[in-house]
Amino acid sequence: MSEQSRPARKPGKPYRRPQKDPVRFLAFEALRAVDERDAYANLVLPPLLRKAREKGGFDGRDAALATELVYGTLRRQGTYDAVIKACIDRPLREVDPPVLDVLSLGVHQLLGTRIPTHAAVSASVELARVVLGDGRAKFVNAVLRKVAQQDLDAWIEQVAPPYEDDPEDHLSIVHSHPRWVVSALWDSLGGGRAGIEDLLEADNERPEVTLVARPGRSTAGELLDVLGEEASLPGRWSPYAVRLSEGGEPGAIAAVREGRAGVQDEGSQLVAIALANAPLDGPDKAWLDGCAGPGGKAAMLAGLAAERGAFLLASEKQPHRAGLVAKALAGNPGPYQVIAADGTRPPWRPGTFDRVLMDVPCTGLGALRRRPEARWRRRPEDLDGFGPLQRDLLRTALDSVRVGGVVGYATCSPHLAETRAVVDDVLKHYDGGSADLIDARPLLPGVPALGEGPDVQLWPHLHGTDAMYLALIRRTA
Repeated sequence: MSEQSRPARKPGKPYRRPQKDPVRFLAFEALRAVDERDAYANLVLPPLLRKAREKGGFDGRDAALATELVYGTLRRQGTYDAVIKACIDRPLREVDPPVLDVLSLGVHQLLGTRIPTHAAVSASVELARVVLGDGRAKFVNAVLRKVAQQDLDAWIEQVAPPYEDDPEDHLSIVHSHPRWVVSALWDSLGGGRAGIEDLLEADNERPEVTLVARPGRSTAGELLDVLGEEASLPGRWSPYAVRLSEGGEPGAIAAVREGRAGVQDEGSQLVAIALANAPLDGPDKAWLDGCAGPGGKAAMLAGLAAERGAFLLASEKQPHRAGLVAKALAGNPGPYQVIAADGTRPPWRPGTFDRVLMDVPCTGLGALRRRPEARWRRRPEDLDGFGPLQRDLLRTALDSVRVGGVVGYATCSPHLAETRAVVDDVLKHYDGGSADLIDARPLLPGVPALGEGPDVQLWPHLHGTDAMYLALIRRTA
């Protein structure tokens, strides 16, 4: 701490060194990594928690609180920014990012948790003294005392415009999504206010941890027996899925450590299952996953292919991600190969495969529950970069499948510019033959609210999954 930030000592009152709260300090470290390095919280937080446990004095309750502080702050960042903005006398952009992180952590404790007001304020000010110095801690204290004067509902009524005046801006602030994301999701979802509010609320809820029992290597029944009724539930839609109860740790499960099971959203599982079960004309011996990283769908497809004696080629452009794919497929009972290759310039011959999956790079707007910080990083112009690549990859998939074979085009985004617009455009202008959409809905038996088809859009609020999109296309000539 610099002498400039240390307050003048009053006679008879010795200076008190700030006390480091390991939970809040860890949460602050995670938020700084997300902001400074464009890191993802789900990748940054686990090693920080592991390191804290190894040092000792950091238990499961501490880890749960740190996790809630990080994810809660990121999910509600838009709402909290509006509240902070109303409590300061300068533009928000002029507040130093570390100061804003401390403020946001404090606001989340005040408005988004049951932590008592005095504890939330004092703990946040103490954190500010540790990481910012006493001078800026006074600023934090002043702002948080203003925030504490009202609850969340009162603040929202003050800082959000009425729904009737500006529906998208109202929803943006109330549900903490950028306005353009609200607009895009609403366009894709259709319908009125209730549906979009349900979706945005679901994006702000902590998602379940879902396991996949990799075909041929484990079963959902085996996982359920090992975990027991108190710690697990069957999947809602996928026969390979097992849902962990809150607080469950996947790394503690032997089947996960051994690679026989993995962590995989049920929507992702359904995409692989639907492609594998699509009816074919002719042989079923060679499958391709053309954008295989990090390997979840590839591991499922490899197991399903092995049950039929089929071969899977898993291709991934980035070598380090290809390494993750190889790790996910290690131990698969059937024939497979993992390669690092650019899917837009494939090394395989046209018409080689019976089934092809292209789970293309996208904005990731379908996984905002798991990566809440992504909503603040993405911009509308990102679509301009993804669109040409998505079209190229779908054309490669159509070139790569034989006549009578099936292509699955998938994205973890419900944005119409990444889903139906891509499929419609490629099919309209494809000059390598002919291809037709086939109805994907019967291949997801028991899953409700799949729309008019023939493609499928899953939703967090309707299906409890990420917002995965799937179109199945048969090559006809």
